Amino acid sequence: MRKVRFICSTLTYQLLLLFLIILKTVSSKEEETKNFYIVYLGDGPLSQASAARKHLSLLSSVKASEHDAKESMIYSYTKSFNAFAAKLSKDEAEMLMEVDEVVCVLPNRYHKLHTTKSWDFIGFPQTAKRNLKLEKNIVVGMLDTGITPQSDSFKDDGFGPPPHNWKGTCHHFQNFSGCNNSIYSKLVGAKYFKLDGNPDPADILSPIDVDGHGTHTSSTLAGNLVHNASLFGLAKGTARGAVPSARIAIYKVCWVSSGCADMDILAAMNDAITDGVDVISISIGGATEDFVTDSISVGAFHALKKGIITVASAGNDGPSLGSLSNNSPWLLTVAATGIDRQFRSAVKLGNGQSFSGIGINLFGANEKFYPIVSGADVSMNAGSKELARFCYGNTLDPAKVKGRLVYCMLGQFDADSVVKGIGGIGTVVESEQYLDTARIFMAPATVVNMTVGETIDKYIHSARSALAVIYGSHEVKVSAPFAASFSSRGPNPGSQHLLKPDIAAPGVDILAAFTLMNSLTGLKGDTQHSKFTLMSGTSMACPHVAGVAAYVKSFHPTWTPAAIRSAIMTTAKPMSRRVNKDAEFAYGAGQLNPTKAINPGLIYDMDEMSYIQFLCHEGYSGSSIAHLVGTKSINCSSLLPGFGYDALNYPSMQLNMKNGKQQSVGVFMRRVTNVGPALVYNATIKAPKGVEITVKPKSLIFSRSLQKRSFKVVVKAKPVASTAFTVLSASLVWKSTRHTVRSPIVIYTLQD
Repeated sequence: MRKVRFICSTLTYQLLLLFLIILKTVSSKEEETKNFYIVYLGDGPLSQASAARKHLSLLSSVKASEHDAKESMIYSYTKSFNAFAAKLSKDEAEMLMEVDEVVCVLPNRYHKLHTTKSWDFIGFPQTAKRNLKLEKNIVVGMLDTGITPQSDSFKDDGFGPPPHNWKGTCHHFQNFSGCNNSIYSKLVGAKYFKLDGNPDPADILSPIDVDGHGTHTSSTLAGNLVHNASLFGLAKGTARGAVPSARIAIYKVCWVSSGCADMDILAAMNDAITDGVDVISISIGGATEDFVTDSISVGAFHALKKGIITVASAGNDGPSLGSLSNNSPWLLTVAATGIDRQFRSAVKLGNGQSFSGIGINLFGANEKFYPIVSGADVSMNAGSKELARFCYGNTLDPAKVKGRLVYCMLGQFDADSVVKGIGGIGTVVESEQYLDTARIFMAPATVVNMTVGETIDKYIHSARSALAVIYGSHEVKVSAPFAASFSSRGPNPGSQHLLKPDIAAPGVDILAAFTLMNSLTGLKGDTQHSKFTLMSGTSMACPHVAGVAAYVKSFHPTWTPAAIRSAIMTTAKPMSRRVNKDAEFAYGAGQLNPTKAINPGLIYDMDEMSYIQFLCHEGYSGSSIAHLVGTKSINCSSLLPGFGYDALNYPSMQLNMKNGKQQSVGVFMRRVTNVGPALVYNATIKAPKGVEITVKPKSLIFSRSLQKRSFKVVVKAKPVASTAFTVLSASLVWKSTRHTVRSPIVIYTLQD
């Protein structure tokens, strides 16, 4: 059963608080927009004006009049692909589907949003080798909540004119004075998309970033060097992006209240492709696991056809298995990892016991002891006692809370806001979720695990006058990298043949630029504002990888999206499955390794037809994938079949084991291109017990650059005892005197 995903919302305090509201909001939005549809047509030799007229003509054929058609027309996609968005009844949508020129009709859906330390941690120092002549002509396209142009991260100092082939625009809007300098600019493009015509009361119809998410991701990817950046002294250092000399084009598609609509995402990708971006970064969740109906997947395929790589976040539904989104083979899907830094704040009880909690507490309660009570004991009345233990709003008695710390069970995410709002001093929150991620509080607070929580609760109920103090946050060093608990996991819900996520990158407690138009938590009553903040989520990991994709492209401007993805994946640092029990389903090929990615030795390359062959192999009908190619239908039977078990020349391999007594066998056909000097590569296989892997030939001899060589990998796995989930990790490494080219091989079983 397909389920809609509402990720990759950043794991900030604000969005976790709104989780249940988001589910309801998205559901209601789908009801409100049930009459919005996107109609795809075949790619024909039409001018933009002719295509727009054709769209209106087709729409008129199912409407009572041309006037009604004009009223119903929302948007014509005429630049990079041929489609239009319109307000239709279900019957009208079905009638259009019968028209010869129409390839498919899909309903509009809404999606949700998914540093000083991180770049150095993954071995990418400020002194890393750069090709500044090309880097300054790279334009990264950000689909997000907008941008804060006045931020130091986006100053124009030292920038020349935009690249000569850049076609994007940047105008004056409300609260947005255009790109900083129209002639010499870091920010070279800024647009917003709100095609449903319903203004967001919490946002501004402008590329300006009211939320802060887009500013944070943009500065992580391509922000200038900003010295002494910090969050009120925490995480102090030099904030910078992967490619500080690159330009940024922002496409605002996500809105504070209404999320990110399919038709807005497609309109933005349509423009980004035509404007001439080199990389697209999108920290937004897919609404479906289907490769051919999700708007991000469809838009990314059209970008691929123009040589543009799209990097997308895997989602924040972890650690649930099979929870990731943005799972198409032409997307570079990014998981989140933690770095060797964590923010903790201690709580000390009146009996002298101290405990270390996690969280960003900028207050410290003046480091003074206050009475501490349990939420269950200060309820408004007997009827609200059960909810009061979680510190829900309108359940606590203000008279019993005023001037006290409150212990709240099971991690009610707005507990500090609720307590502060009725006169309390702060909170100790018990939670078993996301204890590797520090969220920002708007009052003195910390998060402790269940064991510590029970100890605190016993103290409260045993002491004659229970007291506690919450200290301000401090930085501690931890073992890393590790897969973030929130990061969505594989296996790929869209295909048992394709390993996702592809790669992992820092996404926990990342410091980057922020907006002053929003408080740090976004909660009512929060008066904390900062030009920089700490955020967590695969939303933060995604721009790390998109930035490295831009970095690779600055050295290899002619490489295909598949080649860039291959370089990033095969040079990744392997991660330990002893630390991460979900193994490659949590971190893909491993931790991002930027400096190695520019010189990978060998690449696994593909063109768009390879993906079409893969879709046919996966069982998609010719008509269901026609809108990707731009024709009415594709005859899958007439195409040369993709080779091997997965029909794809991918840098990773995945075999789904059959339950029972039979041995599982997968034959993978691969072809690599030498992008280095003449060398000999020898194969090394690592396989766990019960798995046999052979590769033929065992050596690849290259006498020149760009030479191609093919090989076959056979994976045989013995049956395993029937369990709900088994994952076995193996690898194929091609090694020369200069390069190590590693491909993860995953063998798994997952019962329904």
